Amino acid sequence: MSQNKSTYKFILSGGGTGGHIYPAIAIANELKSRYPKAEFLFVGAKDRMEMEKVPQAGYKIQGLWISGIQRKLTLKNLQFPFKLMSSLLKSIRIIRSFKPDVVIGTGGFASGPLLHAANSKRIPTLIQEQNSYPGITNKLLSKKANKICVAYDGLERFFPKEKLVLTGNPIRKDLIEVEGKTEAAKKEFQLVENKLTLLVLGGSLGARRVNQLIESKLDFFKSNNIQLIWQCGKLYQDQYSKHNSVDNIQVHAFLNQMDLAYAAADIIISRAGASSVSELCVVGKPVIFIPSPNVAEDHQIKNAQSIVDKSAAILIKESQLDSDFNSVFKGLVISKEQREALGENIKKLALVNATKDIADEVEKLLR
Repeated sequence: MSQNKSTYKFILSGGGTGGHIYPAIAIANELKSRYPKAEFLFVGAKDRMEMEKVPQAGYKIQGLWISGIQRKLTLKNLQFPFKLMSSLLKSIRIIRSFKPDVVIGTGGFASGPLLHAANSKRIPTLIQEQNSYPGITNKLLSKKANKICVAYDGLERFFPKEKLVLTGNPIRKDLIEVEGKTEAAKKEFQLVENKLTLLVLGGSLGARRVNQLIESKLDFFKSNNIQLIWQCGKLYQDQYSKHNSVDNIQVHAFLNQMDLAYAAADIIISRAGASSVSELCVVGKPVIFIPSPNVAEDHQIKNAQSIVDKSAAILIKESQLDSDFNSVFKGLVISKEQREALGENIKKLALVNATKDIADEVEKLLR
């Protein structure tokens, strides 16, 4: 190594949603286990969930005044040039004062100015791209990045081929072994023994159409002897919390103990964001994907379809929910064999060493 281990400093930037935050935390935890005396700093967007979640994970974070460009003309769009300039200047100050050895970006608005500032100071940068279709921030940053860790084949369409490393997406360590946590999960969520448990995941902010579906099917679930752990998202908590504690229904804005939620589940309904797909492969439970249609290049449908093609999950498009959901779900409830087959097949697709492999690439930039 080129310097004493204790002197390493890492900046990690990414956020806006759990899909960007948790990979960054997983990478930091892996690096910390290798270099216990290293210093870490996270950089996120002010007023976004990373400002809460990162300190909960035990790391310092600084916030930039930054947000994305809206598709329609809004006051926020008019503010964008000022936000960008403010964020670039603050990023330069952060880089100058912290003096990182490597800067790691996991996507989201804040990683743009921060990695741009690092590149301008010739500090090595690594991008971790979770999706099958990259966002504009990572596409722009890829030109100067030293290494790009990806979770899907075929991304040389967007990134310089010689910089790509196929690693998969980081998974939180507590999710890698959920099998032994069933009893703890039943106790945590106070589950009834003779009922199947449905876990509904709409992402950290929530998914309107998924929530509407679940609310419309509450009687259907009750008639099929299903108990429900329903993560409706922060934006929808007020709307759906009225169903909490009714007929074995639990409504949560956010699930802090995801390992126990996964351990409790017999069937999972989820969006098909990249981090969710990667986690669900590791967890190995039967999944119904309801991809969001409101994402660039329909990448959630592509993420889900890659799993469905291997007989490892079920995909229902939002446009097909009204016609197909009841029969598909009922089939899963009735057939233990189908549930077991889906669980076994999806587990075969897990890339459990992603976090370690990404940390290996970070280490190469230290030399």
